[in-house]
Amino acid sequence: MSFTHLLEPLDLGFTTIRNRIMMGSMHSRMELLDRPFERLAAFYGERAKGGAGLIVTGGYSPNATGVIETGAPIFNDEADIPEHRKVTSRVHAEGGKILLQVLHTGRNAKIDQPVGASDIPSRINPCKPHILSGQEIEQYIEDYAHCAVLAQQAGYDGVEIMGSEGYLINQMLVTRTNNRSDEWGGSYENRMRFPVEIIKRIKARVGKNFIIMYRISAIDLVENGATGSEIVLLAQALENAGTTLFNTGIGWHEARIPTIAYMVPRAAWRFAIRNITENVGIPVIASNRINTPEVAEDIIASGDAQMVSMARPMLADPHFALKVTEGRANEINTCIGCNQACLDFIFTDRVTSCLVNPKAARELEFESAPSVTDTPKKVAVVGAGPAGLSAACTAAERGHDVTLYEASNEIGGQLNLAKIIPDKTEFYEMIRYFDSQLDKFGIDTRLNTKVEPDSLADHYDAIIIATGIVPRVPDIPGIDHASVITYLDLLTGKAQAGKKVAILGAGGIGFDVAVLLAHGKGDCAPNTEEFLRKWGVDTTMTEHGSLAKSGPVFPAPAHEITMLQRKPKALGRSLGLTSGWVLRSELDAAGMTAIPGATYLKIDDAGLHYSIDGEEKLLAVDTIVLCTGQEPNSELAATMQAAQINCQVIGGAAEAKELDALAAISQGMEAALSI
Repeated sequence: MSFTHLLEPLDLGFTTIRNRIMMGSMHSRMELLDRPFERLAAFYGERAKGGAGLIVTGGYSPNATGVIETGAPIFNDEADIPEHRKVTSRVHAEGGKILLQVLHTGRNAKIDQPVGASDIPSRINPCKPHILSGQEIEQYIEDYAHCAVLAQQAGYDGVEIMGSEGYLINQMLVTRTNNRSDEWGGSYENRMRFPVEIIKRIKARVGKNFIIMYRISAIDLVENGATGSEIVLLAQALENAGTTLFNTGIGWHEARIPTIAYMVPRAAWRFAIRNITENVGIPVIASNRINTPEVAEDIIASGDAQMVSMARPMLADPHFALKVTEGRANEINTCIGCNQACLDFIFTDRVTSCLVNPKAARELEFESAPSVTDTPKKVAVVGAGPAGLSAACTAAERGHDVTLYEASNEIGGQLNLAKIIPDKTEFYEMIRYFDSQLDKFGIDTRLNTKVEPDSLADHYDAIIIATGIVPRVPDIPGIDHASVITYLDLLTGKAQAGKKVAILGAGGIGFDVAVLLAHGKGDCAPNTEEFLRKWGVDTTMTEHGSLAKSGPVFPAPAHEITMLQRKPKALGRSLGLTSGWVLRSELDAAGMTAIPGATYLKIDDAGLHYSIDGEEKLLAVDTIVLCTGQEPNSELAATMQAAQINCQVIGGAAEAKELDALAAISQGMEAALSI
């Protein structure tokens, strides 16, 4: 496929961006580590080296009240300019351009006293905000302008003013969060004054040859949010005030509609972005769930936007743009929208990374890591799941002669189960990527092959065992009853579920199985029209917040589902913060019954016998699906270790957890680097 539109330079008049690919802003928390600017320089520099035309930093507050959390970055002091120049110089040396994002979080700030347009608390932060006075608002406008001037002096090519996702500027714009009656409230024209004055003030300070990008909320997805026509009115006012580019944000963080996780169809929000593009005369950048060059090319070729923002895809593959340019799009390590190591890390106070790319945000560590080896070895990797694939590809990339053994007829291991779950078809991309790397590095891949310890010891200098896991079968009387199947039986099609189903175990696998049963189908990419209808999105954008009057319309479930767990706590506590609530919402809509604190007594023709606080109960079901954990598939490793054959054991073969591709891929890479 040709990517003519995606690779075309974007002429802004006073400067040109080398292609239409932007690395969007994301919170990384690297700023809270030691040597933060060296880390950021390495991080953004690698993306500029990888061909990104434009890069946007994580958010820097223009004053102390706007930080995301205590200790988060502020840029309001000239003394910080030399540190920022480490970042801008590195990006410019690689041929890229970089903007500083100016972000005030308003009532969302995780500090003792957040501020806001009104004293209405956030769904994210229950702390009642301090109401900004008119004088304080005037000072905040000045703070934004001052931050932009400092960014210009630090060598940034421009700034992005964060006006989406429900942060302070968004809070000033809508009646959901602004019930003021002064000149900053009331009519929409009054509520627009804050962002418009910010852009005017910045433009007056920085001149014509400095990019001012405004991240506009293309659709709010919250009650009492903006309508489509109000968004257009704002965009036109901001264009007249001096904005160079519009980047788009989708939904507030507190919205109860998923916007970026894997269950959201690719480019699902094009209709909202098009609403802006068709009504302004400056370039508009599309964002959210754009993870392949094919989707990006289509968006630009169609005229829906003039550029695409890909934040997490640049975590997954820093050389995304370069691979497109060089005709190697099949080698892109695609973001699968899982959020496990990026957003879920951020919201649990950890530094961001990436499930498919463990080097993300750790570039400084790997600058001194071994590259191509001077002493190539013969390496055997047993098991072609995520751990084994990661190990084999990393070892081959370093120049070792690698043979990969797999007992089944395909690579992927547990990834082949994940891709069957409705809306999780992005896992196909992981398998595609690893397959491209096996081919690129000429790895000798032997499917349908079981190996003997002696043959490995006799022919290889290094051995990595990545044989994965097997489902755990609990010790319950009647566990061998015909109604009992494992999740593996269900997902591989070996067994079918009846109308009434009990799921034992409420971890990630249990919820995946429940979603599969509720949908009644798997292995099917999410459909945009169905998704928007299901979640109650008004695509005409005439309703406030673009929430349909009918509300969400979830399809009828295909099965009657009961999920049980031994722990007395609420089900689903182990799920990711940014996707778990989506699964719980879907299953609540499907009428799933959740039973915590269950003691399993026996299984017989009548069904599942269990007790709660000593009271015996019966659940009459047709099928009982075991999602009760995993055990290491460690037979080969144990045999080799007993024979004192040196090997590394990684992934599920070493420690069985949930389907933990994050740990498996990281361990595979590190095992290969140690050879």
